[in-house]
Amino acid sequence: MPPTDVPRLLADLPECIAAASAEQRGALWRLAEPGRQLDANLVRLPAGGAVEEHVEPLLDVLLLVVEGSGTLWSEGRSQPLTAGALAWLPRGSRRALRADPAGLAWLTVHQRRPGLTVQPARAAAAAPAENTEGGEPACWSNRVCPACGRLAEGTAPSFCSRCGERLETT
Repeated sequence: MPPTDVPRLLADLPECIAAASAEQRGALWRLAEPGRQLDANLVRLPAGGAVEEHVEPLLDVLLLVVEGSGTLWSEGRSQPLTAGALAWLPRGSRRALRADPAGLAWLTVHQRRPGLTVQPARAAAAAPAENTEGGEPACWSNRVCPACGRLAEGTAPSFCSRCGERLETT
């Protein structure tokens, strides 16, 4: 096994896309190197697929279109996306993606999201409560995206804000 602290080729993105089935959507590849400061994902939407409008409150994201075409919707504007387009999605911005008939595949790169942490009592008391009874749910498995593993945010998320996968609403 090669050392993890030396530059090396991690993936051939066109090969990852070619190896996936035509119906496969969501994350086709993920950066998984131990000790990394970045996260990266190769994500694909089939023809006409969409990532519904969402906000990423904590992280700036770079999005590089690898294959296909589509549209980035943000702040009431649509911007065409084609192979080679590089978009910056600043934290806090509202955005949505829709694939054209050829589908859309892109690479996202962003700072690695910090893990879930327990807030000090002062911070928890100052934050507005989402639910006034019962505290945190015992299990958040219904909020974990089956395609990319991200924990969904919000009170009743329907889609993963990272890859667009529909979430179970049990």
